Amino acid sequence: MRTATCSKALIAAFIVVTFVGVGTCEAIPINVQVLSATIKDKKVEDATVTLQKNGEQSAVGTTDSRGQVSLNFSSVDDASALLIIKKEGYSNLVVKCPCAGMTYAISPVMNNLDGMRAVLVWGAQPRDIDAHLLVLPQKSTDTVQKTHIFFGNKSDWWDKTQNQLLDVDNTTGYGPETITINRKLEGVRYIYSVHNFSDASKPRSDGLSKSGAKVFVYVGKTLIKTFEVPKSTGNLWTVFTVSEVGELQESGLMQSVAANTGPGSYQLEEYLMATNAPQLIKPEINFKTMHPSTSIKLDAMAESLNKEGEMAYHSGNLDESIRLYQAAIELDGNYGQAYSNLGLAFQKAGREAEAMWANRKAIALANGPTAATVRASSHFNNGKIYEAASQWSDALREYQHAKNEKTNPVYDKAIQQMLEKAGH
Repeated sequence: MRTATCSKALIAAFIVVTFVGVGTCEAIPINVQVLSATIKDKKVEDATVTLQKNGEQSAVGTTDSRGQVSLNFSSVDDASALLIIKKEGYSNLVVKCPCAGMTYAISPVMNNLDGMRAVLVWGAQPRDIDAHLLVLPQKSTDTVQKTHIFFGNKSDWWDKTQNQLLDVDNTTGYGPETITINRKLEGVRYIYSVHNFSDASKPRSDGLSKSGAKVFVYVGKTLIKTFEVPKSTGNLWTVFTVSEVGELQESGLMQSVAANTGPGSYQLEEYLMATNAPQLIKPEINFKTMHPSTSIKLDAMAESLNKEGEMAYHSGNLDESIRLYQAAIELDGNYGQAYSNLGLAFQKAGREAEAMWANRKAIALANGPTAATVRASSHFNNGKIYEAASQWSDALREYQHAKNEKTNPVYDKAIQQMLEKAGH
């Protein structure tokens, strides 16, 4: 029940959640702060912040020199409202509310084809939540070795290129905590987890589940996935993995662990290793999996959105086609054809890194009589992207994968060209 009065809400300058009764006041100030995801404590000025809800008037404002903005919102700050943050040179951030009193971090656009960034934010409590990335190669070599990125080891100890980095560590609440993978490598599994350091000695604490923690995953210019902390007890949340072939896989596992988590400690790493079991990878969580009783209708809705996306694509409206494909995937996260179409739309729109991410998901989800064709064409499209970037060895690998799926003289020609360019 919402019991706080409107006057109390108006007095608060920064509050984590504003409780109001519907219709109790005309406008409530929603205060948020915007920071950089990659530079600690850097306030982002002149970001456009929009708070909107269907059927309601949107509230729009611009952040000041402190990265702060106050929006006069005439509706309720709840899960039906969306906050949108835009700034030139950064990826757009779209997040579900409640948003009052929250700090959000926006990600500078990534230019690497195989880059990925995970940004963790939460509320005022717990004060110290930590992001962890475990890097597990199938075989250790001179170029990649098992690595655990966290506050005690902020970059690759063995690699001067610092392929994985903890950009920002936060110990005073809100976040952000940011980990960047500058280049995902084939044959390497990445496990991303969140640990409640404040409650390290309280394994069954519910502090993490009540923190409002969210993890935003970026590829290229785009926020591709948002993960929200499960509502269950535990102090270690394994959020996602990236498979050896580059597929982003949701885990969502919450564990209660008692481990020494200081720098140099390997106890927590052992728990993270245990989450590497394939059976712990969940199917894609989406509206369909959350509402199984309506799955038939949702299948039809997703198919309809995908068809609308195809129409928009063929008419040249790429932004609309991307939106529609993403809407179809939101309903059915295992819709391989929608991912395949999304990859094509991203590629044509010049968003190559995003296209490769979508293609890899299409490859993983391909099934039925056309599965080999989908996998082959998706590998071939990724090869073309690498070739355009003069990454000959990567392009060669993708073309060879395409040929392994299906015989095609086009693939043979592409392979020969890459062999010549790569000097084989």
